[in-house]
Amino acid sequence: MKRYEPELIRNVGLFSHGGDGKTSIAEAMLFLAGENSRLGRVDDGTSIMDFEPEEIERKITISSSLAFFEWKKHKINLLDTPGDDNFISDARLCMRVVDCAVIVVSGIDGVKVQTEKVWQFAKENKNPILVFVNKLDRERSDFFRTLTSLKVSFEGTNFLPVQIPYGSEDNFKGVVDLLSGKVLLYKEDASGFFEEIDVPDDLKETYESYRERLMESIVEMDDEIMEKYLSGEEIESSKIGECLKNGIWEGKIVPVLCGSAIRNIGISSLLDFIIKFCPPPTFRKEVEGYDAKTGAKVKRLISPQEPFSAYVFKTISDPFTGRLSLFKVYSGELYPDVTVLNSTKDEKEKIGQIFFLVGKKQKPAPCAGTGDIGVVAKLKNVGTGDTLCDEKYPIKYEGPKVPPALISFSLRPKTKGDEDKLNASLAKLMEEDLTIRYARDEQTKEFILSGMGQVHIEVVVEKLKRKFGVEVELKEPKVPYKETIKGTAKAQGKYKRQSGGRGQYGDTWLEISPLPRGEGFVFEDKIVGGVIPKQYIPAVEKGVIEAMQHGILAGYPVTDVKVTLYDGSYHEVDSSEMAFKIAASMGFKKCMEMANPVLLEPIMKMEIIVPEENLGDVMGDLNSRRGKILGVEAKGNNQVIRAYVPMAEILRYAPDLRSMTGGRGTFTMEFSHYEEVPQNIAQKIIEQAKREKEQEK
Repeated sequence: MKRYEPELIRNVGLFSHGGDGKTSIAEAMLFLAGENSRLGRVDDGTSIMDFEPEEIERKITISSSLAFFEWKKHKINLLDTPGDDNFISDARLCMRVVDCAVIVVSGIDGVKVQTEKVWQFAKENKNPILVFVNKLDRERSDFFRTLTSLKVSFEGTNFLPVQIPYGSEDNFKGVVDLLSGKVLLYKEDASGFFEEIDVPDDLKETYESYRERLMESIVEMDDEIMEKYLSGEEIESSKIGECLKNGIWEGKIVPVLCGSAIRNIGISSLLDFIIKFCPPPTFRKEVEGYDAKTGAKVKRLISPQEPFSAYVFKTISDPFTGRLSLFKVYSGELYPDVTVLNSTKDEKEKIGQIFFLVGKKQKPAPCAGTGDIGVVAKLKNVGTGDTLCDEKYPIKYEGPKVPPALISFSLRPKTKGDEDKLNASLAKLMEEDLTIRYARDEQTKEFILSGMGQVHIEVVVEKLKRKFGVEVELKEPKVPYKETIKGTAKAQGKYKRQSGGRGQYGDTWLEISPLPRGEGFVFEDKIVGGVIPKQYIPAVEKGVIEAMQHGILAGYPVTDVKVTLYDGSYHEVDSSEMAFKIAASMGFKKCMEMANPVLLEPIMKMEIIVPEENLGDVMGDLNSRRGKILGVEAKGNNQVIRAYVPMAEILRYAPDLRSMTGGRGTFTMEFSHYEEVPQNIAQKIIEQAKREKEQEK
């Protein structure tokens, strides 16, 4: 395995809406490069890139996979990313380390929901973009209609076809290369071989029209060349190529290519185009980070001469091979058997063997140079988003943006005693998927598993069983209701017990009153004259706090209450801390019954982004969920709704919003405050809680 200079490396990612053919393109590329003896397919389990059982079963990419191969003396690092909404966050992580985003669009359906999302990811990272229109051999496919769809969806973008199709649907045979003026006529055997022929007469008018637009857009990248072009001078093809390359690198041109991955048409010319016109990793010149000691912003040149630094963009956790850390080298070089600094966690790590990946196959590498993507196994404490660097020249790169979870389930192992095994297994899955959340709700005592959607959670459950032998049950999580009071009350709590020998005696008089929402609990000691000795006062407070853990309506914790201890009595022999604790608990429960207790529910603050045409439906739905609209404002072609909505009404909101908006709606939410539950709903909750309590007996 040889070392590649940065200028000979191309880091390319395939991005699209699910089902548009990214993985089929990757498989065709690997076949052409000699990494596979046949065209791998997602649907029959022969895919190099989609190798996880969950991917084979669902026929979708669930986790990004990496493959490298050589094409015409260049090394291509190819990332095949998920296009399903449940897993699209993985594509965002990969977008950060590619130097060109190949956005795949179906020639049948055009731009779809996730196309728009990955486009936004590319823009966030200022990545050059190349569009590949796929599936042109299929019925109802239309390259020119798809081109219009792109222009409408991404208004203002200079989409520039550098190829147009030769034939259509069943008769799709190749592509017309507008730069060379030749038709690339592909063989019927899907070998990827083609012959060059002249443009036929019936296509010449279309060819000349698109070539003229191509040339006009290209020469606009250079004033001097544009003047020559307008004056009718002949422009060297190398100059044309240089202008096109600069336009792509600067984001002023988005080239559009076309083909059919399944029939291996247009894939070899796509690879040629990537080598010739897509940028190497050094095109950005420098990368921004932070001084690991001071936190000040610093910049480092993307160069082999600079000290080593790399960013870990993905972790793969396997029960057999252990943890694999995928990283991109920003500066310097990394060799086996050296010690580096994990500046994110301020820990040293010993590097073992370095690998390059082809799907799940590991190929040993002598080193990982500037701009290259490598893999190292079994680092002690390295996670996604960490920075590895030369300990003498520490730098830290910004971590990943992880979206909030959208759906949650209560989780418990089917086998008793598997809690520890479950926790350890989920911790490993969370290393490779940052969108998984797992925590214990202290109030409901449930373990809560959260993710990006129903399918995401199902995949996590399947991986737990397959990889770690842990089977779990999922339920809708309990809503953490609370109880409070609206009135004021006074009551005596007296505990007196005599059973031979020393007895138990505690006597308290309590007053409870409501506090403003969110204030929690206040205890006030108003004892005068020593009617209750000071050493028993903490026991009274403790008894109240314990009683507040289970309210009288439905057994939910009590909050926003002030408790005042204002009178009582004691016995010199029989009084004890335990007696006063029990007395206080009894007194508090009596007060609660008389102080107009009510049920509270958690209210979430939501921000929902929807297309304008779905605004009415979504707002009507929020109203039906007892939501309070705070405001609506325009954001591009979308509308942003801000609202308060009870948690109980949105436990399964993600699939509902997806259905209402055709997958275009997105939302975030966070806990805001507690509010009183309407009486009719509160009564149902109380009755349900009583039934559950009866069943537990």
